[in-house]
Amino acid sequence: MTAFISTLIINFFIALGVMVGASLFAGLAAVISHHPPVKTMVTVADSLKIWAVAVALGGTFQSIEALDQGFFRGDIRSVAKELAYVLAALAGANAGFNFIMLIKRCGQAWSD
Repeated sequence: MTAFISTLIINFFIALGVMVGASLFAGLAAVISHHPPVKTMVTVADSLKIWAVAVALGGTFQSIEALDQGFFRGDIRSVAKELAYVLAALAGANAGFNFIMLIKRCGQAWSD
């Protein structure tokens, strides 16, 4: 497997893990502090999407530097790579958010 594909997969799963892990631990904290856990999980997941993408990319400065190389030095290949990395991280964050929403829907179905 090439390094490019490997990095795409890693970015996807890092963003997914940040979303799911942070939301589940926020839900646990809500249970401990007597707050509604599912509402807390959804709120955290909704506000955490952009941070999950930033974490998956390893900080935004490296991505901005690669985009700078691409636009101002004419290296279009690095721009395409960085955009693919960002899209993979966005897909992972969105998948994590959808997983949390699935937990919410399952909880609603269970209580009905």
